[in-house]
Amino acid sequence: MPSVPLFQVDAFADRPFAGNPAAVIPLPAWPDDALLQAVAAENNLSETAFLVADAKTSADADHHLRWFTPAIEVDLCGHATLAAAWVVMTHLRPDSTRARFRTRSGPLTVTREAAADSAALCMDFPARPARPADAQPTGLAESLGATPAQVLEAPGAVLAVFTASEAVRTLNPDMRALAQVLGDRFAIVTAPAEADSADDFVSRVFAPNHGIDEDPVTGSAHCTLAPYWAGRLARPDVTGFQASRRGGRIRCHVNGARVALTGTVVPILSGLLMLPDDNPGVPPS
Repeated sequence: MPSVPLFQVDAFADRPFAGNPAAVIPLPAWPDDALLQAVAAENNLSETAFLVADAKTSADADHHLRWFTPAIEVDLCGHATLAAAWVVMTHLRPDSTRARFRTRSGPLTVTREAAADSAALCMDFPARPARPADAQPTGLAESLGATPAQVLEAPGAVLAVFTASEAVRTLNPDMRALAQVLGDRFAIVTAPAEADSADDFVSRVFAPNHGIDEDPVTGSAHCTLAPYWAGRLARPDVTGFQASRRGGRIRCHVNGARVALTGTVVPILSGLLMLPDDNPGVPPS
């Protein structure tokens, strides 16, 4: 029975069991997609990241990176990219301070801000700015349980803006109804942070049709949140706190069509994933 390494890392976390947990699995080659999806479902985390060393190593990529929720493969994932970069720089290429990935969203680069394994990691991601929605999706307010002050549209997402952080923190959506409203999109809800907070905004993310009712901390959502709040506050640097039960903080810098998302990670476990014998692309151990 072949085996491959498996790491679980809490991303955008400053302590164990906070932030967003991601599984990271380096592979020697790509097996069938059905196996990748089955492993992600078995892990039952919001995302599992799979890595294969890129045979076509170029100026912008050393590894091919893919992300799977328990239900689907996704085009972009922030916290699992942060976790994957930590695995690369700590275990696969421990002398490196940079990880470069080829992904469905183009080349992504992650750099370590200092020498220590616990140092913050900074991701260079594409911005996904929101624009005013033609109309609020029918049933959105009812399924969220509160009426947003503004609704915008972003790639693959609905951005609902509230006037007070308490409204975001206390939302208790009807997930089944919200799933009907969203279709294949996810919902980002946000508001200004409390007046005495060091953060600029708070947010939460709901993705019931992606196999994740509430995502704990969502890097890809900050590709939309960062441009929105940078524009609203008229400065390129903003900090967001995702107010899920676990919670996590992301420092954001907007630079035109790109955003830099910075956070820390906490490794939780490492071990071996045992795979069935008949898997194309995975050699026997």
